[in-house]
Amino acid sequence: MITYDTIFFVSWAAFLLVWGISAFFVKQDVRGGGWQRFWVLRLAAAAIIIFAAVRVGRGGGYPAAVFFAHPLFTPTLILGWAGALLTAIGIGFAIWARVNLGRNWSSRPAVKEQHELVTTGPYTYVRHPIYSGILLAALGTALMTSIFGIGMLIFISIFFALRMNKEEKIMLELFPEQYPEYQKHTKRLVPFVW
Repeated sequence: MITYDTIFFVSWAAFLLVWGISAFFVKQDVRGGGWQRFWVLRLAAAAIIIFAAVRVGRGGGYPAAVFFAHPLFTPTLILGWAGALLTAIGIGFAIWARVNLGRNWSSRPAVKEQHELVTTGPYTYVRHPIYSGILLAALGTALMTSIFGIGMLIFISIFFALRMNKEEKIMLELFPEQYPEYQKHTKRLVPFVW
């Protein structure tokens, strides 16, 4: 029987799998980036944290259970399924954006070889659809009311807010005519809103 816990786990596992495999097929960084060699370590750390949050924490008996998965209050069945649905939709949107971005993706704001301005697919709706999807997934995970889920949402929100400014500065340098026009017609993070 499929539970909402299973949906959370499968969604985040799919995210890590797609990011892990697709990271092998990106263009070289020309400027910025850095840490390219260490993406595997960051991905492994994320996988361990997510696995621990979903599996170890639910098993109880471990000190990590309180931090990772013990809810602040017991979520209702509707809240659990709503969270799972938001997580799955968010991960799906982020994966769609990652696939659409293709070889231009970088683990950090960077200039790639033959950098391209991608404005198709989910980039038609928002300028940072990977962040939109991950934030929606983090919100869904936070609805489970665990300290881990809520902390993850807060951390990711701050981290992405800082990163978006760096990325937009790079895009304005690379595409001084096209990017301002793209900014006028495409919202930053939330389709039709902001």
